[in-house]
Amino acid sequence: MIVQQYKEMLNGKSVIRQLSEFATERGKAIGYENVFDYSLGNPSVPAPKEFTEALIRMLQEEDPMTLHGYSPSLGITSVRERIADSLNERFGMHYKKEHIFMTSGAAGAIAHAIRCIAQPEDEILTFAPFFPEYNPYVNLSGAKLRIVPANTEDFQINFEEFENMLSDKVTAVLINTPNNPSGIVYSVRTIERLADILKKKSEEYGHDIYLISDEPYREIVFEGVESPFVSKYYDNTFLCYSFSKSLSLPGERIGYIAVNPACKDAETFVNMCGQISRGIGHNCPPSMIQLGVAEVLDKTADLSVYERNMNLLYDELTRLGFRCVKPGGTFYIFPKALEEDAVLFCEKAKKYDLILVPADTFGCPGYFRMAYCIDTEKVERSLEALGRFVKTEYDIR
Repeated sequence: MIVQQYKEMLNGKSVIRQLSEFATERGKAIGYENVFDYSLGNPSVPAPKEFTEALIRMLQEEDPMTLHGYSPSLGITSVRERIADSLNERFGMHYKKEHIFMTSGAAGAIAHAIRCIAQPEDEILTFAPFFPEYNPYVNLSGAKLRIVPANTEDFQINFEEFENMLSDKVTAVLINTPNNPSGIVYSVRTIERLADILKKKSEEYGHDIYLISDEPYREIVFEGVESPFVSKYYDNTFLCYSFSKSLSLPGERIGYIAVNPACKDAETFVNMCGQISRGIGHNCPPSMIQLGVAEVLDKTADLSVYERNMNLLYDELTRLGFRCVKPGGTFYIFPKALEEDAVLFCEKAKKYDLILVPADTFGCPGYFRMAYCIDTEKVERSLEALGRFVKTEYDIR
């Protein structure tokens, strides 16, 4: 018998993916270079040459069985050691390989983290605006995702609503900083206040509340912006990381969980992840890619293009009268639409070959997201289309 839960999901496909597919089809008609596609957060800069060189060298010199065989269930030991050492050196932590579990990107990391600490009917809180895929990540585990309304003044945490929604049913809080879709980086003050609340509530409820920190954009932080390392502020933190953005490797599906060494049962949680993999099929990320990223842990792709693109868009959007909090990182910008119905606003933009994502599914109706991980030259050309759009549809010059 067909499983209705997944069949029903066909009626709620990702808006981002649908718009990306529309942009691709439109590109076939007019040339994709003429479609200003701000839909999909797909990195637009190449991976570091050192990563490519490392793969070539390994293919030429290493044992094929080492490169293409199954890795251990928790990941390749030497890779886990190097990741722990890198985190310790960069952030003053005390990780060992026993605290690291290799995953299929940040999505795989979150899937494992949730199953380590949440049982069916437990609640996990996250903060709007949020990545829409958190819904299936959490709800299909049997836990329940609840959304704390946004603080639209600066997109830091809405602490009043957060404390109202906390209860003894909450076993974890899921955060994303730097944030998709807002581009905002949570401040030290925000993380400190969040940690203080979680400590107090854990004591009050008589059980630990865990912090799942989704950090694929950790390396994309703009000049003058401080990005606190979340795990330093709260012991019971699961860091969920992906190399997709920092190294421009989204198709390689490689990331990790780092459980704070100060977390009770940290090593047990990592070993549990190996067993969780048996049930959800995230076993053993590709061995060669694990070995490849271990060679370039101190490298990133050329991420400077994203700050250039952000400044171009922020300046033009604000000049045209959009209300917009300036991003501190990522490759997203999150303006308020020029009418209450952002879905209609984004539909109108299509007439100008501007592909924008309405933020209803991000938990912020009335806003839209632009993923500016595209060539700067294309961003510059899109500004004319943006101006023409708002002038024609909203009489703004």
